[in-house]
Amino acid sequence: MNPCFCVLLVLICVLISTVDALVHALRLLRLSFCKHLEIPHFFCELTQILKLACSDPLINNIVVYLATIFLGIGPMCGIIFSYAQILRIPSTSGKYKAFSTCGTHLPVVSLFYGAASWVYLSSAVTDSPRTSAKASVMYTVVTPMLNPFIYSLRNRDMKGALRKLTLGNFSFF
Repeated sequence: MNPCFCVLLVLICVLISTVDALVHALRLLRLSFCKHLEIPHFFCELTQILKLACSDPLINNIVVYLATIFLGIGPMCGIIFSYAQILRIPSTSGKYKAFSTCGTHLPVVSLFYGAASWVYLSSAVTDSPRTSAKASVMYTVVTPMLNPFIYSLRNRDMKGALRKLTLGNFSFF
């Protein structure tokens, strides 16, 4: 990968994210809201804002589900395809090297997709803002906090310190 390709990938991600946010914001402007409403979240979750609308948010809900399908399921299919390609590596040592490099990525992605899917796809089924807020914390706070820790597990010094700590042989002096 050359630097120009990396910049192109970043620009594409920024463009897609901006267009997605703009579409949702413009759709929200068409709704009417009652006065004195409180969002039962620690940030403005789109699905919770839609529940507070006095007018019919059907089109907005359809847009949210379509965005979830395209922007959520598309990258997930790419990740699954990548891991399927790793399984096609003929040598065992090649598979081991690929999974040792990419294996730490899988728990973070699973946690993120699981929690995000729960929030966006269960919003139509359940009306529990507390459960939805917990899942939102999982994918907005916990996943980014776990990233440095999980990716540092590839470091041998970190693995050794963690092994000593869990086995009880760790001495502080």
